[in-house]
Amino acid sequence: MKQITIGMFGFGNVGHGLYDVLEKIQSKNVRIKTICIKHPEKDRGVVANFTNNPDDIFNDPEINLIAELIDNADEAYTIVKRALNQHIPVVSGNKKMLAHHLNELIELQKQTNTALLYDASACGSIPVIRNLEEYYDNDLLVSVKGILNGSSNFILSKIFNESMDYPKALKLAQDLGFAESNPTLDIDGYDSVFKLIIITIHAFGCYVAPEDIFTYGISSMNDYDIKFAHEKERRIKLVAHVEKLESGEIIMSVMPHLISRNKYIYSVEDEFNGVVIKGQFYYKQFMFGRGAGGHPTGSAVLSDITACLYDYKYEYKKLNSDHKVKHTNNHDVRIYLRYSTDSDLALFSFKEIYERYDSRDNKYVVGLISLADLLRINEEIRHRKLFLSVFPYD
Repeated sequence: MKQITIGMFGFGNVGHGLYDVLEKIQSKNVRIKTICIKHPEKDRGVVANFTNNPDDIFNDPEINLIAELIDNADEAYTIVKRALNQHIPVVSGNKKMLAHHLNELIELQKQTNTALLYDASACGSIPVIRNLEEYYDNDLLVSVKGILNGSSNFILSKIFNESMDYPKALKLAQDLGFAESNPTLDIDGYDSVFKLIIITIHAFGCYVAPEDIFTYGISSMNDYDIKFAHEKERRIKLVAHVEKLESGEIIMSVMPHLISRNKYIYSVEDEFNGVVIKGQFYYKQFMFGRGAGGHPTGSAVLSDITACLYDYKYEYKKLNSDHKVKHTNNHDVRIYLRYSTDSDLALFSFKEIYERYDSRDNKYVVGLISLADLLRINEEIRHRKLFLSVFPYD
């Protein structure tokens, strides 16, 4: 069988996780030869060939696969492009880089006939991309919806299951390595929207830039919002959602949802992810697994690496289909909005208001508004630290 000799960039949580997994399974076909990091003199707790010079990897004829596992999106982009241009298959876990450059990198894969695999970038240990590529490679798919960020889900689980306050839950997530010291990407929805963009390429063959998708997180959530969810017998979950409308267009969003008990993702807890795939004739199918942590994600990276043993490549069947779909924000959603002043409420172009409450300390409305209107005022909503959540009818 083909031998894979890896040059790895990065030795953080995921890189160390991949290293541990390979040490545990003692693969005869896969080994890490060189690891490129910024500070090779730093003690990493393992005996390995560390370097801070990328050329030590790219100029080594024995290395036949690059594993790009660093945080910096710009540097990751440089590494991936160089690997593809040198006809070296590359596995990446950098969802921010992929979300911004996937169109270009798909074209580069075609030109160089070299594989870029990134299943680990979307949902940790859940093989959602490969399933969308191989099993759902037809026009029967209706929607993909789920919890794509384990860090925010861990925080929400502690709040709703253990009555932990938000700052304490966030600190615990950071202490356990589920959230970064700067958790903005996780709790404000950016991590989820990057993953949603990648998933949508494979689910519907449509690339949508991050700035064209309404994205809102949980950082402004307070005790009143949690109380509201309890009163409605629901839980707040940060949900990424892409759906094909009857018009043939797709809608996309990342925002909190008030989830009822009868939904699959209601019971997805802690650092786990849950993805619901819905089709025209097979209704709903549910995928569940760990979405955060070095070993689960490292295992997903290894799955991509071993796929390269068999010269596997994504075929982008939907992207190359004759049935092209387009993205739209002209779609109405029912939301719960908690606000402070009349000027806050005036920002929102509600088409209909179903419920309204006004007291000295808290005000909220439940109403219908379009994604286009939400996107238009997205930055102002963030600036004012308002909280909103999709409030589904069921």
